[in-house]
Amino acid sequence: MPIYKYSAVTLDGSRQTGSVEAATVNALTAALQRENLYLTKCSAEKPKIETRKLKTSEVADFCRELGAMLNAGIMLIRAMNILTQRPTLKPYIKKIYEDIIIDLQRGSTLSESLANRGRAFPELLISMIRAGENTGKLDATCDKMAVTYDKEYRLNGKVKGAMVYPAILVVLIIGVILIIFTFVLPQFMTLFEDMELPLPTKIVMGFSEFLISYGMWLVIGVVLLVAVIATALQQPKPRLIFDRAKLRIPKVGQLLRTIYTARFARTLSSLYVSGISMIQALTIARSTVGNTYIEKQFDKVIEALGNGRTLSQALSTVDGFEPKLRSTVLIGEESGNLENMLESVAEQYEYDSEMATSSLVTLIEPILIVIMAVIVAFVIISVLLPIYQLYGDIGAEGGL
Repeated sequence: MPIYKYSAVTLDGSRQTGSVEAATVNALTAALQRENLYLTKCSAEKPKIETRKLKTSEVADFCRELGAMLNAGIMLIRAMNILTQRPTLKPYIKKIYEDIIIDLQRGSTLSESLANRGRAFPELLISMIRAGENTGKLDATCDKMAVTYDKEYRLNGKVKGAMVYPAILVVLIIGVILIIFTFVLPQFMTLFEDMELPLPTKIVMGFSEFLISYGMWLVIGVVLLVAVIATALQQPKPRLIFDRAKLRIPKVGQLLRTIYTARFARTLSSLYVSGISMIQALTIARSTVGNTYIEKQFDKVIEALGNGRTLSQALSTVDGFEPKLRSTVLIGEESGNLENMLESVAEQYEYDSEMATSSLVTLIEPILIVIMAVIVAFVIISVLLPIYQLYGDIGAEGGL
């Protein structure tokens, strides 16, 4: 129920202000009159909504632990109380759980309480919990969502983990460049004074002088550029262009298509099997893909379904999914086993995405090593060329 800030007068005409919880303004007026207060003005306070988004692993833990207790016959409020009492619980998660308990005690359903937490819980989970409440299978729904978010967490973890070594190599390359051009090469500048240097040596010496003189400004410029790009990507149009461009990058685009297809198929399977209408399921599933370019195309997909086209026909217009998705959905429609076919294709593409990630990392690692070797070799050659030239000149003078 909302909390109202009110201003009221007493029988003797004195003014009084305060805050009280009430379902409606009429209920507030009646409650004040019982205390011989007469409402003159009120305004409903907007409830504070938890905006911190829970991590995928934290959502999986919530579903798994809640499902286990519901399966054991523990009442929902009691189960939430047990979750809140865990000593290892992070403070912000504990606050979310305590707010859920308050909502449940006031008569709200679990799905309503989760929705009241703002961005804390994903829309998919809220919809699935609502469906589980309607069918009386809340425990099974929690178990299923725990598996779903566990798989998503493991897949994301493998992708991020696979990119750690390439990221280390990139940092190493940058470090090597900075050391060579700001500390090593300046030692040779005095040696090469008054010499006509070869072109490669002029290039590396010029770049070295630039880093020494303007290195700090270069760092500031890079930081500002990154900040500008990050800010621009918060806007709808630049984000749309960027998300579309990602799908066109060789190797990386293919990997992203596989991940998006697996994520969409698993989400749609979970929603469809729970009894949610296909149009509503698509509306929810589109928001879990993670690519605004693909999400934007679902307006036409939903419109096509409303016009009587099948799901496989509607999905054929989406640019960003693997072609196999449409044929799998078609088989599911023809066989009447759509949920299992979607689950199957999700499993397949999750495996494919793991393989594609490993393949991409295997390709990136030697490329980065070669880049570093080429840079170091170019610098060494650039330093050796004038040294050989210097020795040649000394030898020629000695011959004279």
